[in-house]
Amino acid sequence: MNFHTRKWVKPEDLNPNGTLFGGSLLRWIDEEAAIYAICQLDNQRVVTKFMSEINFVSSARQGDIIELGMTATHFGTTSITLRAEVRNKITRKSILTVEKMVFVNLDAEGNPAPHGRSKIRYADEAFERYSEKLRVAMQQPSAMLASESTEDVDQEADAAH
Repeated sequence: MNFHTRKWVKPEDLNPNGTLFGGSLLRWIDEEAAIYAICQLDNQRVVTKFMSEINFVSSARQGDIIELGMTATHFGTTSITLRAEVRNKITRKSILTVEKMVFVNLDAEGNPAPHGRSKIRYADEAFERYSEKLRVAMQQPSAMLASESTEDVDQEADAAH
């Protein structure tokens, strides 16, 4: 389980009982899960399809720092299934678990689309992939500029004769 996001429980996050409002926590989980799915599938067009039973096992109070953890448990053809856990950052006591959250990968028209993924991709792998794409992109314009500048020089040389 990767715990990347931390939240500080503030007064506006509390319910009348003085504990973290479940709706705020679910909003944070859905957002974190969507970001995780986007990063795994390399596509910003994902939607929440399903969320299983939510098991609140303890609460958080004002001033607590909580962390949200996500992991991919299954890759379908057009979907990704995640498991979520929220815990107190200091005590590591579990606050909530969601065993199954399903996100669907969409194409530009909003239809389910195959994503071609079958395993978790970690940040360093994504960085390597991004660096390679950037390197290739940087080479293409420079090659084009180099050929244009050569043509300009040739044309200038012809005009000078």
